[in-house]
Amino acid sequence: MKDYPRKNLRVFGLFSHGGGGKTSVGEAMLYLAGVNNRLGKVMEETSLLDYEPEEKKRKASIAVAIGNFDWNKNQLFLVDTPGDPNYITEANNALRAVDSGIFFVDAVDGVKILTEKLWRMGQELGMARAIFISKLDRERADFEAAIERLEKTLEITVCPLAIPIGKEAAFKGVVDLIRMKAYLYPEDGTGKKQEQPIPDDLKDQAARYREKMIEAVAESRDDLLEKYLEGKTLKEEEILQALQQGVKNQKVIPLLCGSGVKNIGVDLLLDLIVNCFPNPLERPAVKGVNSKTKQEAELKPAEDGPFCGFVFKTVADPYRGKLNLIRMFSGSQNADSTTYNAAKGLKERVGQMFWMNGDQPENVNPARMGEIVAIPKLKETQTGDTLTVENNPLVLPPVVWPKPVISFAVVPKTQQDEDKLTMALNRLTEEDPTLQLKRDIQTNEFILSGMGQMHVEIALERMKRKFGVEVLLKEPKIPYLETIKKTAQGEGKYRRQTGGRGQFGWCWIEVSPLPRGSGVEFEDAIVGGAIPRNYIPSVEKGARDALDKGILAGFPMTDMRFKLYDGKYHEVDSSDMAFQIAGSLGIKLACEQAGMTLLEPIMNVEVSVPDDCIGDITGDLNRRRGRLAGVERHGSMQAIKAQAPMSEMLRYAPDLDSMTSGRGMFTMEFSHYEEIPAHIIEKVITMAKREKEKEKEEK
Repeated sequence: MKDYPRKNLRVFGLFSHGGGGKTSVGEAMLYLAGVNNRLGKVMEETSLLDYEPEEKKRKASIAVAIGNFDWNKNQLFLVDTPGDPNYITEANNALRAVDSGIFFVDAVDGVKILTEKLWRMGQELGMARAIFISKLDRERADFEAAIERLEKTLEITVCPLAIPIGKEAAFKGVVDLIRMKAYLYPEDGTGKKQEQPIPDDLKDQAARYREKMIEAVAESRDDLLEKYLEGKTLKEEEILQALQQGVKNQKVIPLLCGSGVKNIGVDLLLDLIVNCFPNPLERPAVKGVNSKTKQEAELKPAEDGPFCGFVFKTVADPYRGKLNLIRMFSGSQNADSTTYNAAKGLKERVGQMFWMNGDQPENVNPARMGEIVAIPKLKETQTGDTLTVENNPLVLPPVVWPKPVISFAVVPKTQQDEDKLTMALNRLTEEDPTLQLKRDIQTNEFILSGMGQMHVEIALERMKRKFGVEVLLKEPKIPYLETIKKTAQGEGKYRRQTGGRGQFGWCWIEVSPLPRGSGVEFEDAIVGGAIPRNYIPSVEKGARDALDKGILAGFPMTDMRFKLYDGKYHEVDSSDMAFQIAGSLGIKLACEQAGMTLLEPIMNVEVSVPDDCIGDITGDLNRRRGRLAGVERHGSMQAIKAQAPMSEMLRYAPDLDSMTSGRGMFTMEFSHYEEIPAHIIEKVITMAKREKEKEKEEK
C-alpha cells in the first residue's frame, strides 16, 4: 500500500457542463499512471469512471466517480463529476470534497451554463482552479476564439501555459510556453510525446501567448511586476515559483489544452497538478458547529489531529449495501472500529475501507487525512453528514438540496412490483436526495420528483436493475381545489321509513368564503337543543366527507366556513348515520347556492438563460399564463422570475431545453392557490369527469 507524506497528496476534481471532455481526460490520466492497461473511452463503453450501465448507455457521466493513482512520486485522488444539470448537486458536493479543480471548456462550444455555475461556486470556496481547453481535434475547434469567449464569460484573465500544434483533425501536439518547447504526440493514444523545435508558423503565436503568460504571472507578485515593467526578463525558475504561488492563492488561472481521446497534453496537466495545486495540509481550516456546545468551531488540517470526514456521496448497491464516499479533512480512521456521526449524534461501526478506481475497490487501513475513502454498510450515515470523534463533534455545513422541478406519478407494473415499490424508492432517494418521494393524499398517487425528466427516468432504470422493480410514469394529476364565492344556506333533510324504526335527520347549514389558504372551518351555532349534542359531530363528519370528495368536479373543497345553525331530530328515528347523510345533503345544497369555482396551484418560477434567449422565454411564459416579476443578471446569465400555474409547467423542462439548446435552467416551487379563469374551468371539469368515468370502467 502506498504511504506518501501528506505534502505529496493532491485531491482535485474535474468539472464542466456535459460534453466538455473531462471523463476522457480522467481516463487518459489513469492510463498514463498505469492504473488501466488501455486508454478507456466513453464512446466505446470502456471507461473506468463511467462504469454504471446507465452511463454506458448514454455515453455520459451521471454520477461522481473516484480515481486514485501515482504521478511523479505523488498520490493523486481524482473526482470525476457529472456535467448534466440534472446532477448539479453531485458536482456541487464534489467541490466541497476536493482542494482544487480543473474546469473544461470545449474548443467548439465554449463555456456552457453548468461550467459557469460550478466555476463561480469554486470561486466562492476559494479553490485553486485551472482551465483545460479540450477537444481541439474536433471540427471547427478554435483555440484563440475559445480563450476570448471564456475570458469574457467568466470575467477572468487566464495564464496560458500551452498552445495547440495543428487544427481540428490535424491537431497533434502542444507548445509548452514556459520552456518554449514543442511536443508531438503519437496517433496511438499512448501519450508518449516527442520533443521538437517550435514550428516556424507558430513562433509568433507562441511568443504572443508567452508574453500573456508572463504578464499574468508577474501581476501576482509585486517584485516580479516591477521587474517586468522595467523590461527585464523573468527567469524560468521565477516563472515556475510565481505560478505555483499564484495558483494556490487564486491570483493566477493557468490554462492548458489538449485532447483526452487522443491523449494529448494530459501529461502536462498532471505535471501542473503536482507542481502547482495545493496539498491537503495547505487547505484552509474547515468550519462548522460543535453539536454539543452549539458554538461555531473550526478544524485545521492535521494528520495527527482529531478525525473529521465529510460524506459527499452515497451509493446504494444491492450486493455490497450502502457505500459512503468520505473526504478525510483531518486525522485518521481505522478499519474494524467505530466512528461518531456528529450530525446525527450516534456511533457507527466501521468495517472495511476502500480507495476506489471507478467501481474497483482497494482495501486501505488506516484511512488518513487528505484521502477519499469509501466505507460500506454504515447504517444511519447519509450524504452531507460529518463523521468525527465523539469528544470533538464538529458538524460541517449541511448540503443544501435543490428543489425538484418536475414530477411524475409512479405506477407499479404488477402487484409484486407494488409490494416492493416503497422500499426501492426509499433506497433511491437515500442514494440521491435530489429525488423526492411523496404520497399525494388527494390524488392517492406516489409522486416522484426530480431535477428533470432524464433524472427521473435514469433513477427508475437503476431501480429496475438494482431492485427488480418496474414502474410506469404518468403525468401527475393537478391538485385542483374547489371553493365558494359567497354566503348561502342549504337544507339537509333525510327521512326514511321502511317499517319498524326509520331514519331521520334534518339540519340547516350556512357556508361562507374565507381568505385563500384558510382551509375548512366548522362552527357549531345550535341553540336550544334543536339538534342533540351527540349528533352535531355526525353532521360535521357528513359535511366534511362531502367536502373532501368535492361537489363541482370531484376536487376537495377549501377556504370556507360552514355553520350548523338549526335542525330537527326524532327521539326514535334519529341516528348518527341519518345526521351524517343530512349534513352531506345540506352542505352540497349550500355550496351550490353559494356559487362555486375552481382553484389551481400557482408556482414560483426562476429561469436562468443567456441574453439571446430572453425574448423567447418571456414570450413562452406569457403563453403559459405566467406573470413576470422581474429579471436579474447573474454573471453572463439572466434570471427571469415569474409565477405560473402548475398545469402549464408540468412539461416545462424539455421545452426549456428545446428553446435554449440545453443552455437554460430553472427552479420551481409552490406559491399559492388562485381561481382558475372562467374560460378554462369548463375544460377542467370536463376532463375531471372523463377521468372518473375511466376509473369506474377500469374497476
